[in-house]
Amino acid sequence: MFSKTLPRAAPRISALVQCCEAQPSLHRLTKLPNRTWKPIQQPLGRRYRSTMREQFRDQYYKSPVLFPFAIGVIALVSGICVLYIPWYYRNVIIKPYHNFPEPVAKKLRKALFYSRGKWLDIREANKHFRQALALADELGMDPFSDEIMGVKYTIAALFEDAGYYSLAIDVLEIMRNDCQRWADEFSDRHWNNGNRSRVKKNMVQISLKLGLLYDTRYVNEPENAEKRLVEAVESALSEKQRRERDGVKPGEGPWMTDDEMGGTLEALGTHYEQFDSHYLATPLFVKALELCPPKSCHSVVLMNNISTCLVQQTPPSSSDAITMSSAPSDFPVTNSAPRTLLIEQARQWATKALAQAAAIKSPDRNDECDVGCAVATHNLGEFFEMEGKISEARQKYEEAASLAKKMGFAEGQTNARAGLKRLRVLEKKA
Repeated sequence: MFSKTLPRAAPRISALVQCCEAQPSLHRLTKLPNRTWKPIQQPLGRRYRSTMREQFRDQYYKSPVLFPFAIGVIALVSGICVLYIPWYYRNVIIKPYHNFPEPVAKKLRKALFYSRGKWLDIREANKHFRQALALADELGMDPFSDEIMGVKYTIAALFEDAGYYSLAIDVLEIMRNDCQRWADEFSDRHWNNGNRSRVKKNMVQISLKLGLLYDTRYVNEPENAEKRLVEAVESALSEKQRRERDGVKPGEGPWMTDDEMGGTLEALGTHYEQFDSHYLATPLFVKALELCPPKSCHSVVLMNNISTCLVQQTPPSSSDAITMSSAPSDFPVTNSAPRTLLIEQARQWATKALAQAAAIKSPDRNDECDVGCAVATHNLGEFFEMEGKISEARQKYEEAASLAKKMGFAEGQTNARAGLKRLRVLEKKA
């Protein structure tokens, strides 16, 4: 137990009472004054406007140039935001996906968000793309419509851009097999609604893209590339010939344009040229040139390709003769011509390329014409070099180097310098 007790408070309280009683009592007011005083109040809005006006005036006197400039910048930025945000929402968020149901569009927006820029994540993008395709299938969208096929093309392009070429090829092969299965089973029922033409055109485009991917150095499967490219060319030509023979049926829809047909033929020709089958590439380039618009600079490129293939042709061996059977039937391959005749024909095509490039004026003219001029001039130098005409070859090489330097064509400058170096070696030997 505690032995110390608390002190009592009673004495203090009594002392306080005595002190209060000793003070004199206050006189109470028995009557309140009749007049009351009201505080002076200023309206809040008027006071705020007055304060803002004074602040603006003070800031203007302090910075008569910077302050109005800052106000103008703020007004400009505010106006841009007011106009840009609705435009962005309407044209970037909504419009690209207006053909998709909203649940599918939502997944596609997430997939594209993870497909580019600093937020690139291949796994997340692929996951959202797959979910979008599954939702589209549940909601009854046509799996061969342009919208769904476009999503699948985007998935393949995503893998290709990331360097996963095998995955891109797998996606495209699945698409091709699905299109082939549909064409075999259902194409006869869709002559008049455009679906047959659309699916067959997708098959050509998919085969063409597969051929280009198989030809890349990271995949390097030229046999598969040739197989897919030949399929694309044969399918495109056979459908075009059927339409020319039987006519276009009502509602069948358009087929490939001349530019698209020419691009398909050129892709196969480039493949043959890459693997030294120049005798197979030449007729393909000629046919592509026939389909090229007359004022297109790409015609200059095709003429250069024909010139190069002609001068590099060699008689086909027995193994090449077997390969010739897989070439499109529209391009018969004959026996090789004498070497001198091939060089002369190649020179004529290169000269024709220069004339074609000179005839094309703005606005049809582009960089392909300028590069084509440099390449054609260099090729003429090589033809003279093959014939042993050193001075003529040097003149063409120097001209090609000057053209390439003028347009910043580094590869052209390198090739021209290599040609001049070869000529110096030939002169020393002579």
